Amino acid sequence: MSIRHGLLALLDQGPRYGYQLRSEFEARTGATWPLNVGQVYTTLGRLERDGLVESAGEDDEGHQFYAVTDEGRTELRRWFDTPVPRTNPPRDELAIKLAMAVTIPGVDVAAVVQGQRRHSMKALQDYTRLKGRALAADTGSGGDLAWLLVLEQLIFQTEAEIRWLDHCESRLGQHAERQAAATAEPAAAPPARRTVKSRARGRL
Repeated sequence: MSIRHGLLALLDQGPRYGYQLRSEFEARTGATWPLNVGQVYTTLGRLERDGLVESAGEDDEGHQFYAVTDEGRTELRRWFDTPVPRTNPPRDELAIKLAMAVTIPGVDVAAVVQGQRRHSMKALQDYTRLKGRALAADTGSGGDLAWLLVLEQLIFQTEAEIRWLDHCESRLGQHAERQAAATAEPAAAPPARRTVKSRARGRL
């Protein structure tokens, strides 16, 4: 998640201070990725260091405002114009967990998959309910559309996760069958060799 570019996008609409940026970021994403204000100010400090934002003074209550610079606007446009790269995918905890589970003796991998599927199904139901409420409350504003898009991304992502878990369960079954077959083959081999030797002795 690019907090850096998200804050630049908000500042492109005018100067804001930290708490405003946090509130607007969460409002537009439905608090799906909550920020703490320390995280916001740390990011603002880095943006200011890089010349992408600058101090825009304080109000009567002592709030420090920030404004986007020309360099910041250029960076923001570059972000919007550049596809999100998939060459370095983010770490996925579930994929890592299953990758570890299949290599650690004593772990019931099927139970891990089933437990995650139940959790993901419940999450999908929750997201679907939220989408229904968002559609019912849609006032036509950009903020409502932003939240709806985030919700739909979560729905599609969770549906894909459930399909992947189904695939994992099938793959585990195939792996177990191959292991069982590999274990059974050596036991069946000796009788076959004895039969060959017996026929050879018969020809002598």
